[in-house]
Amino acid sequence: MEVRNRTPYLLGCSSVATSSADMDAVRNYTVETFIAQFIREHRPFDVVVREDFTSGRNKRATQTIFSAWAAADRALSAYGYRAEDLKPALSPPSVKKYVTGSGKAEKPEVAESVRKYLRLADGYKWRTGYDDADACAVALAYLLRENMIDEIGGVAA
Repeated sequence: MEVRNRTPYLLGCSSVATSSADMDAVRNYTVETFIAQFIREHRPFDVVVREDFTSGRNKRATQTIFSAWAAADRALSAYGYRAEDLKPALSPPSVKKYVTGSGKAEKPEVAESVRKYLRLADGYKWRTGYDDADACAVALAYLLRENMIDEIGGVAA
């Protein structure tokens, strides 16, 4: 995402899904290489942010998230980047609140607000599961919190 004159512009957005049938090493390699390719194609970046995560619905869910984070960190490091340690962290409810006005918004609501912030066409197709829209929401929440972009229609917290 790029900001010009306090307006965010989407330069690139994607996500990758892995299969639970694959071993963790394969899943982590998939994430790492996907992110490395994305970085190579879209660099340079001024800042890299991610949503806070403390624990999943169970031990295994938590393990897979932190494994994916480690894979992302390896890809970022290879290109001289790191995910910022944001203080305060951007929790899932705070991201939703910044972008939609409600900390309890569902994924389709978040995706629609992201679409509006980025001035994407009506009916813009997000990937199944909305992971790409969620990533954009985290970036937008950071930009809103840091007062780098303007809220739209009183949406931001």
